[in-house]
Amino acid sequence: MATVKVWDVVEQERMRLVEELRLLPAESFAVGSLCEGWDVHDVLAHLIDTAKTSRLRFIVAMARARGGFDRANAAGIARERRADPQATVAELARVVSLTRTPPAPLATRLVEAFVHGEDIRRPLGLTGEYPPAAVVAGLDYQCRTSASMGGSKALVDGVRLEATDADFVRGHGLTLSGAAMDILLAVTGRPVATAALCGPGAERVRERVAKASG
Repeated sequence: MATVKVWDVVEQERMRLVEELRLLPAESFAVGSLCEGWDVHDVLAHLIDTAKTSRLRFIVAMARARGGFDRANAAGIARERRADPQATVAELARVVSLTRTPPAPLATRLVEAFVHGEDIRRPLGLTGEYPPAAVVAGLDYQCRTSASMGGSKALVDGVRLEATDADFVRGHGLTLSGAAMDILLAVTGRPVATAALCGPGAERVRERVAKASG
């Protein structure tokens, strides 16, 4: 983690997404994202909202939402989603260099940038290329953090995770192997092609995700 300059990576990922989305027609933003219940435009607006969210703003937003994360997220999306999708893209461009964060470890900024980037890119057929060390840092954080803090520790209990494209091995038990980004998406509850993840641990994680969301 010490070798990853989190805010440099986050800024690069935001700007790369801006450059890709500037090329898309309005109808692309209505495509369903990997994040259940949100379309591409919703995820984009959420990224803007979180880029603007300081510790104080987070506390205020949660108070207004009466402690409900889903309500707070919905309010943030409504606030940042413009009528014209390209106006929303322009707003993300305006905030790419912000280094605000809610009261959470910096590694959460990596998880957010990568996972929401893929929430948008994969349904649109876009290919993301992410810095391996930063993906591993985000994945490591996600897998050692409890669900109460937004992590996936319980999902990967008894599973040995092995990245095939990065230096990452974690845990003991049934093996799940695949690209680090595919593993990160799987443990954050996103759908990942069956062929992308191998080993008996993959089915165990899928079953746990399905149970948690059901």
